[in-house]
Amino acid sequence: MADAVRAGRLRWLSRRGMKELDLLLDGFITRQADAINRGEWPELETLLATEDDVLWDWFQNPESAKPESLRLLIHEIRNGRAAP
Repeated sequence: MADAVRAGRLRWLSRRGMKELDLLLDGFITRQADAINRGEWPELETLLATEDDVLWDWFQNPESAKPESLRLLIHEIRNGRAAP
């Protein structure tokens, strides 16, 4: 996939059945569009393949997400920065 369209494709995949998830994911993709287009945040595709109810649980309790790379991404999406 061409790098320039990756953020757009992932933005489409981030449209969920839950408004709260839509807001979190769209905000992250907007903030990180350049990085996403460069191929950063490869775990975002794995995260977006997760069912909404599991995903929402992970956003409520990021430490429950596995693998750890998803925890770091969830912290980034929630807080705008990676967890220490």
